[in-house]
Amino acid sequence: MNSNRDTFIHRKLFFAVAIAIATSLTPLPAASNSDDEKTVAALDTEYQAAVKINDVKTMDRILADNFVLVSGQGHTETKSDLLKESSSGSYIYEHQEDTNRTVRVWDNTAVVTALLWVKGTEDGKPFEHKVWFSDVYIHTPEGWRYVFAQVSRPL
Repeated sequence: MNSNRDTFIHRKLFFAVAIAIATSLTPLPAASNSDDEKTVAALDTEYQAAVKINDVKTMDRILADNFVLVSGQGHTETKSDLLKESSSGSYIYEHQEDTNRTVRVWDNTAVVTALLWVKGTEDGKPFEHKVWFSDVYIHTPEGWRYVFAQVSRPL
């Protein structure tokens, strides 16, 4: 009789340990990043609006000092390049709008991807195209900063 009871106790203990191990190996759902996603989405919208009206002050505030943009043609531009270009007035935008936006956040890093439609003039010459872009933001002690972008070739 003791052997049946011991077997029952051992099985019960085995299942309890198995459940404890399985539970500890099951990843917990990640904490919601919805606040960060909303913050970064709003910041990216603010940045796109600043580019559209050549608002150098807002662009300067959002861009990290070591910002880099990589174009679909393989060219790179820095924060100072973008601010100089914007302040020159050579670009006049009629449209600077994105669609199909997604924002993904991992700890202190966020990536925004979207389809951007730009239309305007460069030094008086008209242009219009759509491009996919990926914008990378990093959360710093001063808040979210735009650190890197990659843009596709015009579609």
